[in-house]
Amino acid sequence: MPLTLSIPDSVLDSIRLPEKQLGKSLLEELAKVLYADGALSFGKARELAGMGKREFAQYLTRAGIARHYTDDELGDDLEYARRQ
Repeated sequence: MPLTLSIPDSVLDSIRLPEKQLGKSLLEELAKVLYADGALSFGKARELAGMGKREFAQYLTRAGIARHYTDDELGDDLEYARRQ
């Protein structure tokens, strides 16, 4: 179920971004913060941000946020590498 947030007009008017980029930028920032706080997994955060794995990883790096890399993710990556 989608969630709708209500942001006061005075706040929206104060955000220094082009209106066309506003929604996407807010979702990206929300995804970044929720991932950094551990509230969302990498996969769900990148889904919220509307980015691919590599693009979201680079986005986090530019923001100075270290990737949470679990043993399960390592196992998945090693298995994927063996199949290649």
